[in-house]
Amino acid sequence: MTRWIGFIAILLTSCLSAEEVSEEEALAALSRSDNIPQESIAGANDPYFEGYIQALVDMHYYEFQVIVIVKDHVVWLANLPKNELLEKSIISFVKDVPGVKEVKKIDGVPPKNIEEREKYVNRPQVKGIWFPQATELFQPLVASPRQVTYSIGYRGGDTVVGTKAVAVSMGDDFPIFRWLDVLPWHGDMQIGIEAGIWAVFNMDVHGYNPQGGTELVNTDYYVGIPLTYAINKWSYRLRIYHISSHLGDEFLVNHPEYVNNVPTGQNPHRRNPSFEALDFFGSYQATDSLRVYLGPGFILHSDKSFPMKTYYLEYGAEVRFLGLKMYYHRLYGTFFAGADWQNWEFQHWDINGTYVLGYEWSKLQNMGRKLRIFGEFHHGFSCEGQFMKKRTTYWGIKMSYGF
Repeated sequence: MTRWIGFIAILLTSCLSAEEVSEEEALAALSRSDNIPQESIAGANDPYFEGYIQALVDMHYYEFQVIVIVKDHVVWLANLPKNELLEKSIISFVKDVPGVKEVKKIDGVPPKNIEEREKYVNRPQVKGIWFPQATELFQPLVASPRQVTYSIGYRGGDTVVGTKAVAVSMGDDFPIFRWLDVLPWHGDMQIGIEAGIWAVFNMDVHGYNPQGGTELVNTDYYVGIPLTYAINKWSYRLRIYHISSHLGDEFLVNHPEYVNNVPTGQNPHRRNPSFEALDFFGSYQATDSLRVYLGPGFILHSDKSFPMKTYYLEYGAEVRFLGLKMYYHRLYGTFFAGADWQNWEFQHWDINGTYVLGYEWSKLQNMGRKLRIFGEFHHGFSCEGQFMKKRTTYWGIKMSYGF
């Protein structure tokens, strides 16, 4: 079974390399760490081995300031992050280094090592990190249709924007500062800025455009300030944000009823679904594979042309399975599935469900940015701002890049 998993993972990543992969190389992916030279260092002495592993950890996880101590090729790790998911990622990374007999977690540094390590541990520094880039404290909601990311996908069956449509998004999270070991729980806290847009194009235009073609139907603009906190299996996000929505030029040209035959000073068709909101999410990593989350939201203000009631709720679950280290490509790949449900008061608390199933690649396990290819199914109300009061059901194939 393991051998077949290895072959499947290599086939999924064949587009990344034109070289042929042997069976031995595929199976080696299961036991070798990412980005580690192929030569063995099993015979190195402890000081060399310790420096080697410290350099590897600093290169990939420098923001966490992990301390490595080696005795008889047994590795002790101190100052591990408080987030359990990230902690296990670092331990797994070190275990895969050739020659490591065992990896142990310790709190602080053993007394006999304090003198030789105190300059590293206690060097003057700010109690935090400016512009952290390693990973997010609150992991993204992969099934949420409004997750900030870079993506493109084909959508079929959407009766609101077009039965043949292409949806794109461009957006990112810009972390500003991360506080280390803060609050009574001694977790990490981070503040940043998110910004992005979501646009959808109708690829099969008829009616007012006899030549067919493509029309930009709707574009939503987003900016938010997330404050995140992580401790052990828990992570939290407090966010204030703004979203505004705009109809596309081609859509207005192809639907003149939105702009013609309207009395002066009136426009009964044009709406401005613009609002500011505050939400608070809690996420729990139940196992290495399963994560669940829940978050209530409060609309602080909405445009008078598109009034929205105050409350909404979002919740869901994600599962990852058949994870695989691919040494040949120096990647980590895993299958994933997710479900995201939303209930908005202005939509009479009806359920909006989005479901995804796909595969993701990253350079390090559970860390950094990832490339995802997945199928998507949505049932409920439209996610496009101008049409949020219209029901729809659609399926899609998407590719995304982001955290």
